[in-house]
Amino acid sequence: MEVPAYIKDDPIQFLHAFEDAEEINVAGFFAATMAWGKRSIVIAKVDDLLSRMAYRPLDFIGNFTELDARRLTGFKHRTFNSEDMYWLIKTMQQILIHFTTFEAFWANCLTLSTAKKRPLMGVFHEEFFSFFPEIPARTRRHISNPEKGGSCKRLYMYLRWTIRGGPVDVGSMNFMPPSQIYIPLDVHVARQSRKLGLITRNQNDWKAVEELQEQLLLLDPLDPSKYDYALFGLGLHPHWLDKKWILNHL
Repeated sequence: MEVPAYIKDDPIQFLHAFEDAEEINVAGFFAATMAWGKRSIVIAKVDDLLSRMAYRPLDFIGNFTELDARRLTGFKHRTFNSEDMYWLIKTMQQILIHFTTFEAFWANCLTLSTAKKRPLMGVFHEEFFSFFPEIPARTRRHISNPEKGGSCKRLYMYLRWTIRGGPVDVGSMNFMPPSQIYIPLDVHVARQSRKLGLITRNQNDWKAVEELQEQLLLLDPLDPSKYDYALFGLGLHPHWLDKKWILNHL
């Protein structure tokens, strides 16, 4: 539920750990990128990474050298390893050099996606990995791409965190309105959406995200991603939902 108590058990707590907007945006990106699996484990691993940065991600990334790469030795989370983090940090460093802020990079991606009539996250993926063509495929797979069917769950969770305001989300960026944020489609949200008849597609892919977005925009055209809290909560606690509202028994 969208209440302050939600923060302590969710990776969004790391955005609340900083005051500077750019520090929030950069730390939040790494937290969102790693938000895969049980939340308690994700929190522990994000804390591990930020601790290796002395909880000063902007300073660490801005001054990152090959010698600093030693601080990443032994890092592992799911399929992430120290090599992946090395390339993500190197890329973020280049983004900050060329665009000054991470938000400016996002704004540029939005402008390009509008001009080219392509999905925002497809352009983001292309631009993000344009700095170092030698980045291995295994690292590239950690950033979702809707043009290859990816649901972009973690990327849109990141934008929900940083674009929306409220008791949980921090509203640290404003390059786009909340109306353009797609809901982060994880297994819990997808399951409940199907039960409620909001999506019919079986795969949790980009087409399913688009289908769900159409329905949520009918409910609130200004802030469709706010329903992530309700659908995620019902996924964790299905007994909250009265059976009369279940259209599809899965």
